[in-house]
Amino acid sequence: MTDLLASLRTAERLAEGAMLLPGYARDREAALLAEIQTISNLAPPRRMTVPGGGEMSVAMTNCGALGWVTDRTGYRYSPTDPLAGEPWPAMPPILAALAREAAEEAGYGGFTPDACLVNRYQTGAKMGLHQDRDEQDLTAPIVSVSLAAACVFLWGGLRRSDPVRRFALQGGDVMVWGGPSRLAFHGVDRLQAGPRFNLTFRKAG
Repeated sequence: MTDLLASLRTAERLAEGAMLLPGYARDREAALLAEIQTISNLAPPRRMTVPGGGEMSVAMTNCGALGWVTDRTGYRYSPTDPLAGEPWPAMPPILAALAREAAEEAGYGGFTPDACLVNRYQTGAKMGLHQDRDEQDLTAPIVSVSLAAACVFLWGGLRRSDPVRRFALQGGDVMVWGGPSRLAFHGVDRLQAGPRFNLTFRKAG
């Protein structure tokens, strides 16, 4: 695993349509974390309930025109925070600009996200293998920004049974995937030490 982790500090292509941009947001990390705090003050992160009745180990909130939510009725995007009944906080310009620039760097020009999921991982939290498929526009890429503590990221294929690669993401690393990799399974292994934050930008509507 050590050799693989070392190689990914320079290698960028993970699969067709999927790119790792090591350290791409590192110089903006402090400013991004400050924006996350402002968003969290307006729409506090919460551990949402999944349709099966369990509770996610990751605390989530959103900013932008749409926000991803889950409860016993299913997964979906909503223009309002179900806890407050108010629109989600607006997406800060620095976040939207980072998403556009990273997408363009990875070959996806013209990306205009309308949703940003803000995930807060504490020690022991994880995200199981899943596909991002609740969006109406599956032609747009996903842009995922890692901040603060490192994590072990899980990258699979288009089938849940496909082999899964494991590699470290450091604070400031950005991943972009779309095209043939748009529906790739991915997740985060149990966090050894937190907190870690993740910004996931999507074109949902």
